[in-house]
Amino acid sequence: MLESKTDSATESPLYGERAIKDSRLICFENPNNKRPYEISIELPEFTCLCPFSGYPDFAIIRLIYQPELKVLELKALKLYVNSYRNRTISHEEVVNRILDDIVEACNPKWVELEADFNPRGNVHMVVRVTHGKKEMFD
Repeated sequence: MLESKTDSATESPLYGERAIKDSRLICFENPNNKRPYEISIELPEFTCLCPFSGYPDFAIIRLIYQPELKVLELKALKLYVNSYRNRTISHEEVVNRILDDIVEACNPKWVELEADFNPRGNVHMVVRVTHGKKEMFD
């Protein structure tokens, strides 16, 4: 009889679930803080749960920011955003909480976060929040 061997990749919780559970925003030093520039990130598969119905809400998260001394690391951002998948939270609260966490992690000069939620029940909602002052550049 063959013995089954447990692979750490398939143990429960799965490796992706473990990475998401342990996620936190990580930053690295801005490679050029002498000139203003923007970073634009789109996360098209955001999900959370409605606090009233428990149904899933789906959104495209769009993040645009001008870094100061730190830049967000993309894999850490992806895992952090995925940590909302099973959280019961309103549209307004989740967008403001994500923005607050980004500001705490990397303190950008300016940041805009937009969540474009999929329509549900013939209602379409977009929540947009900003922080800081945008520097103009050519």
